[in-house]
Amino acid sequence: MESQRSLLVIGLALVSFLLWQQWNIDTAPKPATPVTQQSSNSAGGSADLQLTTADAEQPAQVAATGNRTISVKTDVLDLEISTRGGDIVALQLPAFELNKGAGDAYPLMRRLPGFEYVAQSGLIGRDGPDDSRNARPVYNTAQESYALAEGAGELVVPLLFNHNGLQIEKRFTFTAGQYDVRVEYFVQNQSAEVKTVQPYQHLVQNIDNGESSSMMMPIYRGAAFGTSSERYSKYDFDDMAEKNLLEATNGGWVAMLEHYFVSAWIPDQQADNQLYSLVRSGQGVIGAKSPAVNIEPGSSVTLGSTFYAGPKTQDNLAKLANGLDLTVDYGFLWFISQPLFWLLTLIQGFVVNWGVAIICITLIVKGAMYPLTKVQYESMAKMRNLKPKIEELQARFKDDKQKMGPAMMELYRKEKVNPMGGCLPMLIQMPIFLALYWVFVESVELRHAPFMLWINDLSAQDPYYVLPVLFGLSMFLMQKLTPMQVTDPMQQKIMMWMPVAFSVFFLWFPSGLVLYWFVSNLISLAQMLYIYRGMEKKGLHTKKA
Repeated sequence: MESQRSLLVIGLALVSFLLWQQWNIDTAPKPATPVTQQSSNSAGGSADLQLTTADAEQPAQVAATGNRTISVKTDVLDLEISTRGGDIVALQLPAFELNKGAGDAYPLMRRLPGFEYVAQSGLIGRDGPDDSRNARPVYNTAQESYALAEGAGELVVPLLFNHNGLQIEKRFTFTAGQYDVRVEYFVQNQSAEVKTVQPYQHLVQNIDNGESSSMMMPIYRGAAFGTSSERYSKYDFDDMAEKNLLEATNGGWVAMLEHYFVSAWIPDQQADNQLYSLVRSGQGVIGAKSPAVNIEPGSSVTLGSTFYAGPKTQDNLAKLANGLDLTVDYGFLWFISQPLFWLLTLIQGFVVNWGVAIICITLIVKGAMYPLTKVQYESMAKMRNLKPKIEELQARFKDDKQKMGPAMMELYRKEKVNPMGGCLPMLIQMPIFLALYWVFVESVELRHAPFMLWINDLSAQDPYYVLPVLFGLSMFLMQKLTPMQVTDPMQQKIMMWMPVAFSVFFLWFPSGLVLYWFVSNLISLAQMLYIYRGMEKKGLHTKKA
């Protein structure tokens, strides 16, 4: 089997996979917004939750109390907390630019006219101030802006509120260099009766978020969750519209995902929590409720959870909750992608440049596959040696196809040639190619990572299409080195135009992936020359016709 034909099979398989994936996205049923709150889509037991922080949806007398926002800045987070409910209503990541070179921080969460993506938390239950029977509490704060001092390890932002005999402090604790925030409620019962509260936390986002994916860059934007029995599950807005999530689990987590970034709530990992979702007024919600807590008169409790908002860095996410690192979604080949990413990261630690690391991992992969590559090219050479005998059999049995098949198999057996010998390396190379594709698409470490010269973002396509053209030229050279053995004119034309087709196909691929494949072709050319010359010395390789 020709190497070009192997590449064609790889390309067709990849295109088919991407087309199938995009077809699933495009043809999935669109979510329908429920008409009323008491619909069948409210079965998650979340009718006691207040969904929005928008002033416009509060009673006029409540809105008049003056909702304010508190500005909080750390070395990695820039966010705003609303005094109403203590919700996070805006969050930017100053270490990540929205557009490379523009200096604009990436806006992960925000509340704008017609769009809302916020993180809410509160206390519901019989005596909870955030229960739907009450207006959202408006917390008091000592100052309207907080900033992590240089050299300081922590920043604490306290919010205070008194509610029917309960003294409540909602405290946000930020740690230098970390994207996870500890959110705790310190509740003291100053009344003469038992009080019952239940902590909850959820993420709210408009279903129509204005972003879409393409075949070359499939982007999942939606919810996900993890339980003690199922570490990672996607639950998109279509799933929410069809049926609300209702999962009981010990620990667990909920998240909203987008390309490279994630926001997540991690409730008390020792508690039996209830994960839920709902769709209201064009917004999707996913969250977690912890067990209700009874507070005796004169006593106090501390209720806590962790909020994460930042890049999908696997090591950090794995430390927060079991399975949260799987939000770096490598698909069904994750077991190949994860070790490849680990190796890529290890190499980058030595060479510093991600592009150089890609070249190094290509050398390692191709070196590890050399024994299989040798089998492939030797098989191709032996098949080429058999070409005259094969043509003789085809001429002899041209009118009897039933006899030609067994005669061909007998020839292969006698000559000790496996006609499928060239397919094995291709079958192994294809999943590696797909696994690396997902590494380059999903890994935030490659986002805006420069290589050299004109390649200043390995996660984006080559702006001048130089790498795809070089890739096409390398394929052309491989064709020249291993001339086609097919006789059908149509197949010959297809093989001849393969370098052009692949170059066009790779125009929209991340430049890091094209760099990998171009370097892989160069190594294949060198290996091919070395193997063929060795066979010629042994008299096993016929001259090219």
